[in-house]
Amino acid sequence: MDSHTERVAKGLKQAMQAEIEGQHFYEMAAQSTKDARGREVFETLAHEEFEHYQFLKAQYQSLEQTGRIDATAKLGEPHRLAGPHPIFSPDIRKRIGSAHYEMTALSIGIQLELSAVNFYRAEAEVAHDPEVKAFHQRLAVWEKGHLSALQAQAEALKEDYWHESGFAPF
Repeated sequence: MDSHTERVAKGLKQAMQAEIEGQHFYEMAAQSTKDARGREVFETLAHEEFEHYQFLKAQYQSLEQTGRIDATAKLGEPHRLAGPHPIFSPDIRKRIGSAHYEMTALSIGIQLELSAVNFYRAEAEVAHDPEVKAFHQRLAVWEKGHLSALQAQAEALKEDYWHESGFAPF
């Protein structure tokens, strides 16, 4: 393997690890939330992270076996997460003062997704192969969708959560 191919392989391994960690985190979040919609959304996010892992694994295996990525491997389509409450049902506001786990899950999810977006963007920038560049760009956009949904939900609940939990300075 030449140095560029080794760099791509290293990046793929790092991305696979991050995707599996994201999958497991979202599975734990799904099991722990008391919000039915939150459980569904976290399960969807876990599934998407596993899809990303499978795609990256196929690319890594192809790179090892042929020295090239697999241009026939495809990513699915992301689940659209939109609206004022893209993660949880509006009913979460009824128990917002005790929604510590859910708010923590949002915060950790935001950090995971931000890291993924930054990683995929950086990998796309240094990629020499247009196919490698393209799939990193696509993954960055996909993870940005996750990030935006988590941020929107956190922002929608933040003030009420701070107030009900006694965190607000007033």
